[in-house]
Amino acid sequence: MSKMDEDIANLKGIGEKLAKKLNLLGIKTKKDLIFYYPRKYDDFSEISKVTDLKPGIVTIKAKIKQATGRYVRRGMHITEAIASDETNSVRLIWFNQPYRAKALKTGAEYFISGNYELGRGRFAIMNPGAELASNFPVNTARIVPIYRETEGIKSNQIRKIIASIKKDVEAIAETLPELIIQEQKLLPRNQALLSIHFPKSTADLDEAKHRLAFEEVFSLVLSALINKKDNLKTLASKIPFDEDLIKSFVESLPYKLTDAQRKVAWQVFKDLEKNIPANRLIEGDVGSGKTVVAAMACLLTAKQAKQAAVMAPTEILARQHYRTFSELLKPFGLGGQIHLLLGSMKPQEKANAQKAIESSGSGLIIGTHSLIAEKANFKNLALAVIDEQHRFGVQQRKQLLKKAGHIPHLISMTATPIPRSLALTVYGELDVSVIDELPRGRTRPITKIISPNSKARLYKELDNTLGEDRQMFVVCPLISESDMMHYLSAEEVYKDFSEKVFKHRRVALVHGKLKTEEKVKVMQDFTSGKIDILVSTTVIEVGVNIPNASIMLIEGVERFGLAQIHQLRGRIGRGEHQGYCYLLMSDSSAPSRRIRALENTSDGFKLAELDLEIRGPGAIYGVSQHGVLDLRLADISDTKLIARARNAAQNFLDGNNLNDYPELAEEVYRNRTITSLN
Repeated sequence: MSKMDEDIANLKGIGEKLAKKLNLLGIKTKKDLIFYYPRKYDDFSEISKVTDLKPGIVTIKAKIKQATGRYVRRGMHITEAIASDETNSVRLIWFNQPYRAKALKTGAEYFISGNYELGRGRFAIMNPGAELASNFPVNTARIVPIYRETEGIKSNQIRKIIASIKKDVEAIAETLPELIIQEQKLLPRNQALLSIHFPKSTADLDEAKHRLAFEEVFSLVLSALINKKDNLKTLASKIPFDEDLIKSFVESLPYKLTDAQRKVAWQVFKDLEKNIPANRLIEGDVGSGKTVVAAMACLLTAKQAKQAAVMAPTEILARQHYRTFSELLKPFGLGGQIHLLLGSMKPQEKANAQKAIESSGSGLIIGTHSLIAEKANFKNLALAVIDEQHRFGVQQRKQLLKKAGHIPHLISMTATPIPRSLALTVYGELDVSVIDELPRGRTRPITKIISPNSKARLYKELDNTLGEDRQMFVVCPLISESDMMHYLSAEEVYKDFSEKVFKHRRVALVHGKLKTEEKVKVMQDFTSGKIDILVSTTVIEVGVNIPNASIMLIEGVERFGLAQIHQLRGRIGRGEHQGYCYLLMSDSSAPSRRIRALENTSDGFKLAELDLEIRGPGAIYGVSQHGVLDLRLADISDTKLIARARNAAQNFLDGNNLNDYPELAEEVYRNRTITSLN
């Protein structure tokens, strides 16, 4: 075990009790402590004379003349002291810090930092930090780092603990080659870490942040490039392009392909012709026609006597894909070769599907992502289509390799637009294609923000529309009522609509906790027009296609991300009628910039960029909890930083051995093995 991996409890002055509190902050080792970055900084570096003090954050160098403590009403304790320099004296006040009076040495000189404000009728420095001038100032007389705290441990304690291991910070190993440090004009790693915890100036701090941010992005991009490089070393089955077959397929469609669909389909066909496994992400708004492109790839594969698999995130979507692909491909002789395999199937039904998959060397298998965990072994899998999964990672590819005996071509599809900065980092191992056109005649939904005060009027308007034989989705952020969150739940809305507001309409409820057969039955009834209003959670966010549904009502819209709402409203207006999406606010306060953006634009990429800027990547793509975006200093929107890091990472791969840099290798290994596939 290296010195940096030493248990935090073993450090001098910490012990088991304090170590447990530090563990709650994610600090378990000395290394964790060094990389526990401050969340913000208070600038106490400018030392003022007492006579020049003005309201606000101040620092003085003064002697303590006297210090007294007393209890006042309701058990509150107040400590007061007088501090003087050569120009004047000032009062210091602490609340509920009874130890202060005894700790302060009368006549000793201190650095004192705090907020100079009006208190108890006179100006005083309130709750200041005070350190002997003879000691190195940790909490005062400098730019002071403020760390995230937890119960029983304050920021000033963390500062003192980090100050006690300053020599370890100085000895931290370098991760980047000297050439990159020179070319990018970066601080050495240990110097940057010292400046993060003990900044001497704002410029010093900015330089440190830049160095560590560069390193974060560099290791992330390097991981993606290595994944891509390794993918090029593996072999896949070639799937030759059959022009006559694809022409027949396109002619069989009841609509014309868009130019964007044709372009992306051609990119996919060129991928499949190679014996290097494709790893392509197809982006496109809801309804842009990604599924048809995937169907063409599956048709080519099956007609070459090979297997294709389509993996969906939910059983509802898997069943829908089964119907859609069957309808598209049966005319080409694949009727008996399209199989559905789901975890919820009856044992005999599942066994029959597994047997067919194992015995047939060609065809199409459709299921959820659990396909790679099911007992069925693919006989000749050449193509895997991953729907609505941004990142199909290294571990999943290994599972496919184990099942298929080789790496199949991988095509991922998403209706959540990926901003360019993320495409270059998190998804850097993927080749990205974009379908940026909607099919001819398809209209964008009209979006309106609704205040709770306008509910009654809105419901009347919705009832009139439903009377024209239309259908409506109602999406809620919660399944059940919660004491923690004051938003209407799906169960509450269902009860209100079915018993009061729309009791003359056919109302149903669907959410993730229902059994699969119950969800399937409700969705089938809604699809066939037996239900007027479907109240749900975001279980219907992905892939559900109900052409007659022209209304989307989103309750508690503040709880959803832009990309999520954009996907939800893509569920409507898929037929001949204009779609309307109503964003119902939970209170009558002014809508945020995020919510207003939805009313003003239907461009998914613009919304994704805005969501990234406001909420961060983890909130949008659900990846931060998996560790794949552990960016504490880097701004993922900083395209210049990403471009420099990507350039440097490519140069590093061309002329260095990663194993020569153990710290970097450890970080890269972590990034490569983490995936956001649930």
